[in-house]
Amino acid sequence: MHPAGLAAAGTPRQPSKRRIPVSQPGMADPHQLFDDTSSAQSRGYGAQRAPSGLGYPAASASPQATFLADPVSNMAMAYGSSLAAQGKELVDKNIDRFIPVTKLKYYFAVDTMYVGKKLGLLFFPYLHQDWEVQYQQDTPVAPRFDVNAPDLYIPAMAFITYVLVAGLALGTQDRFSPDLLGLQASSALAWLTLEVLAILLSLYLVTVNTDLTTIDLVAFLGYKYVGMIGGVLMGLLFGKIGYYVVLGWCCVSIFVFMIRTLRLKILAEAAAEGVPVRGARNQLRMYLTMAVAAAQPLLMYWLTFHLVR
Repeated sequence: MHPAGLAAAGTPRQPSKRRIPVSQPGMADPHQLFDDTSSAQSRGYGAQRAPSGLGYPAASASPQATFLADPVSNMAMAYGSSLAAQGKELVDKNIDRFIPVTKLKYYFAVDTMYVGKKLGLLFFPYLHQDWEVQYQQDTPVAPRFDVNAPDLYIPAMAFITYVLVAGLALGTQDRFSPDLLGLQASSALAWLTLEVLAILLSLYLVTVNTDLTTIDLVAFLGYKYVGMIGGVLMGLLFGKIGYYVVLGWCCVSIFVFMIRTLRLKILAEAAAEGVPVRGARNQLRMYLTMAVAAAQPLLMYWLTFHLVR
């Protein structure tokens, strides 16, 4: 036997290597379960996205194209915006007829120093000399610059504090209930409203030409809540004796404060001349001033005597 044949017979035959053709980009591997889309994504990464066919405009569309794409919704939005603007303008024009917002800002223009001086004036009005309200170009200066100017900050805070102190007093006596506290607050507001209406009617009947406004009346009549708070607190601490002593002092103080304040408002003509003017009309004005001042101590006692036992 030929040696080459023996060598061929003794050596195992290697399998022939078959050359696999390189797959073309568009051809898929028959053994691959999913298509390879990475190359397509890489090719289209920087390309601009085409607008979708659902009717929505692309993000870079112009306003004209946006309006043409969905005119109904855009017209509705424009119409709603115009209605809101007209409504806001109408409210801004008519709100001052019912709630004088611009005037209310004046009555809350206070600071800490003014509040301290005003509280001292309410408790000790006997030493104060100048009660004239200061004016600047026919306009009263802000309360923080003049202690004689009326404000609404102290009456509002005093009313809220009075309701809270009344709830505390009722709680210490095991008589607290939300209904009773609401009745206490509503009765105080009702008396204040009746006072304002009665004074306005009296000023109209007496034909008084005064710059005293309704907000001024609310401010002056609301100062009595400060004395009411002091009386109730002293009553809770020291009993009936403390209540009557402090409330009596506050009643006399508010009487003097109202007399010296309102006489410059109601008796403006006589105060401007510097001499007392005798006459039936001036006597009616004086009686009206005295009546308003005298009503404050009575209401202070009426609204607080049942809170101290």
